[in-house]
Amino acid sequence: MAGICEGRVVVVTGAARGLGRAHALEFARQGAKVVVNDLGTAADGGGGGDAGPAAAVVEEIRALGGEAIADGSDVADWAQARRLVDAAAATFGRLDVLVNNAGFARDRMLANLSEREWDDVVRVHLKGHAATTRHAAAHWRERAKAGERVDARLIGTCSGAGLLGSVGQSNYAAAKAGIAALTVNAAAELARYGVTANAIAPAARTRMTEDVFAADMARPDGGFDAMAPENVAPLVVWLGSPESAGVTGRVFEVAGGAIRVMTAWRHGAGDDAGRRRDPAELGPVVRALLDREPDPEPVYGT
Repeated sequence: MAGICEGRVVVVTGAARGLGRAHALEFARQGAKVVVNDLGTAADGGGGGDAGPAAAVVEEIRALGGEAIADGSDVADWAQARRLVDAAAATFGRLDVLVNNAGFARDRMLANLSEREWDDVVRVHLKGHAATTRHAAAHWRERAKAGERVDARLIGTCSGAGLLGSVGQSNYAAAKAGIAALTVNAAAELARYGVTANAIAPAARTRMTEDVFAADMARPDGGFDAMAPENVAPLVVWLGSPESAGVTGRVFEVAGGAIRVMTAWRHGAGDDAGRRRDPAELGPVVRALLDREPDPEPVYGT
């Protein structure tokens, strides 16, 4: 299968359903060999071990004429994340692209949030990105040090919740904000090895969104289905291709046919007195600084 990712080896986590499935299938259509990783859990992360959905995606890819294997590793387990990277290299000879997509939601207002709900969501999203990224980074570093020309891609999945906030999703928003920071850091650290790192903040119909945002995610009676997860995959596949060389450290919002570059924290208005300040004098100083800056974007749900 010819395409912009012909011959590239790609791992997609959480690839059995929704966005991950769409990414895996589009990578295959564009000529990539795909590791379809999925733990086989319910929408809230419960259960696990159902290998059927990942195997079904592998069969879809093979029916297209592509190459794929299924993998049931827990991406938030350090050792299993390494085995996932090793599986790609052992099966297809190397790893070129890592798409971190796996995750689930356990929404709760902050005053009612349990420790378990916090830990589980932060674990699967943030640690699930960090563990796979760490071992993929080691794989690419070893290849670069051996004299190979590496042209690799790291693609994370952020969220508007992590960039702007989202009422009732403090655990999810914090994890996704961490992913945005991890992306920027990875871009800086891994450039020397021939690796770019970017993230997407998608809006699409998935198990995590179709009930919570039912009105926004409803299928249209006809015409363009803007919330179909397949609409997000083209940008992810382009970011995973050789054509995206030089694009790194960026986060893109993507929904339907729209793509927007998200601007991260920047140095804004400042005032330096050149001395230690007295707390009582800071009111006018801070207000004057804020008057020089635009208001923050509204938090989702306010």
